[in-house]
Amino acid sequence: MNYTEALAYIHSVNWTFCKPGLERINALCDKLGDPQNSLHFVHVAGTNGKGSFCSMLSSVLHRAGLRVGLYTSPYIRFFNERMCVDGTPISDEELAELTEYIRPIADAMTDKPTEFELITAIAFEYFKRHACNVVILEAGMGGRLDSTNIIRHPLLSVITGIALDHTAYLGDTVEAIAAEKAGIIKDGAPVLYGGENRNAAAVIEKTAKEKGSRFVSVDYRGLRNICGDLGGTTFDFEQYEKIKIRLLGMYQPRNAAVVLKAVELLRAGGMEIPEQAVREGLAEARWKARFEVLTEDPLMIFDGAHNPQGIHSAVESIRYYFGDRKVYLLTGVLKDKDYTAIAADLSQVASRAFTITPDSPRALIASDYAETLSASGIVSQAYDSLSEGLSAARSAAKQDGVPLLCLGSLYVYSTLMEEIERSHLK
Repeated sequence: MNYTEALAYIHSVNWTFCKPGLERINALCDKLGDPQNSLHFVHVAGTNGKGSFCSMLSSVLHRAGLRVGLYTSPYIRFFNERMCVDGTPISDEELAELTEYIRPIADAMTDKPTEFELITAIAFEYFKRHACNVVILEAGMGGRLDSTNIIRHPLLSVITGIALDHTAYLGDTVEAIAAEKAGIIKDGAPVLYGGENRNAAAVIEKTAKEKGSRFVSVDYRGLRNICGDLGGTTFDFEQYEKIKIRLLGMYQPRNAAVVLKAVELLRAGGMEIPEQAVREGLAEARWKARFEVLTEDPLMIFDGAHNPQGIHSAVESIRYYFGDRKVYLLTGVLKDKDYTAIAADLSQVASRAFTITPDSPRALIASDYAETLSASGIVSQAYDSLSEGLSAARSAAKQDGVPLLCLGSLYVYSTLMEEIERSHLK
């Protein structure tokens, strides 16, 4: 089996048509010898901020001398990004070899595993073979019935925050979604909550108490002296002073504060993490598609905000970096998001929008999104392809000297980068 054949096999099942549950992933991993049972995990769930948190914590622990596995979803540009060891994605060859190893076991199952279950099992086997000291394990969606939730004794369970998203699967209230995310909490393992919604916090704290687990929340009043530009951000948090991060977006100091509290809890559990490792790891951390500067002429920034909470954070960042100056948007969104609320928020910082249809069966048609944005006061034009939209948006931004923000869906990022590289815009 080669790499192309491996991906074709992995993608051959659409998880959205499968019954939720942990039976299949448990059965598959059992037949593999339960590779996950030999590993130590930091399990991460939440609505927003998971990827940035995982990237920063992985970088810190690697700097502390640990061999660190990182499992995230969805991938941003290349499938291999979903599983990394010490910051390096799995190779094409090893992904193919592991898939070939697992395939006959999966195919022999009466109730065959889903795509995400296959990927998760491959990742567990990959991390075991590389003898990872710790694995930062991001849940795919929800938590309680997520495939990652077969792990037994995490070092730490982290819920970065709770907001209304994936309501068709997780529930239509913050409390219902919090209950699903709280499903990752295990007996006796400490729980860190990075959100600020009190109702969600109450649900998570109640679950932690029932599990005999210590509950810790992040007090953002300890976050101060935030100073940033497009070169990076410095801030103080609790006893830490002049922490430097290169991840952009004024929401990133908050994500970094959650990392600092996670470090505190991991130290309490016996893990040696020197302060120098914390500072260097945070300073070196990278995460694509989160207020990432793509080009400088014109200034083009991509942020994968895709729900109202994420867009609100992006709007705050735009205001911080550009003040009262209005920006242009290249944007597409999925139709199952509250795009009317998103448009209203964006109208505070944008004067013109170039809409495209993301490459997803759940995408909102570009013309419908343009109509919604126009109704919110943003002059908008729909385009038939990303290439056409990018060309028009880039030309207008360059001619008018206006920053161009690419927002609304991670499904756009890979194709956008290909277009940029093809056009030699960098």
